Amino acid sequence: MVAVRERRGVRVVVVAGPSGVGKSHLAEVLGWSVLRLDDFYRDGDDPHLPRSSLGIPDWDDPASWDAVAAVGSIAELCAAGEADVPVYDIAASRRTGTQHLQVGDRFIAEGLFAPVVVAACRDAGLLDQAICLRRHRLVTFGLRLARDLREGRKSPWVLVRRGWRLKNDDDRVVAEAVAAGCTPMTPRQARRALRRPSTR
Repeated sequence: MVAVRERRGVRVVVVAGPSGVGKSHLAEVLGWSVLRLDDFYRDGDDPHLPRSSLGIPDWDDPASWDAVAAVGSIAELCAAGEADVPVYDIAASRRTGTQHLQVGDRFIAEGLFAPVVVAACRDAGLLDQAICLRRHRLVTFGLRLARDLREGRKSPWVLVRRGWRLKNDDDRVVAEAVAAGCTPMTPRQARRALRRPSTR
């Protein structure tokens, strides 16, 4: 357990958006530390993990994800500037270890269920900005499939079927993120906004 030392002024930028839209890439381009919220998925053998009609864990169901643990890690990072956070292997459907994450004055927390943490972070005074990335759904489909095939997340047939299903759900994902308090932006707009100094 990391000893918490007060670091006033550390804030989180929550980045939401459809799977494959470029959330992780945004953090890489900015050179910021990133908390991967997808690493808070439940293990594949968890009896409470929902399953999809494809016969695999339903990674798009919020019940497959531990929101309490995710918000706790955000709070620790904002208070201490560092925390031990989980590492999750999608292909193995389980956590495989932990990593020690250190952050600067602002860091990104990104993932499919990022909108779930927006209100809690705002209420706790931890939120800098909440953003939802958006692209044309066919572009997102192609980027998502290329990433999932590259990382060997599941068999190609499962990835194509799942990706095509998700393509038709992109508008709903963006709308729900906006309803949760996220501002919709293209990746280019987000880069411009986040390169400006924080006003908080």
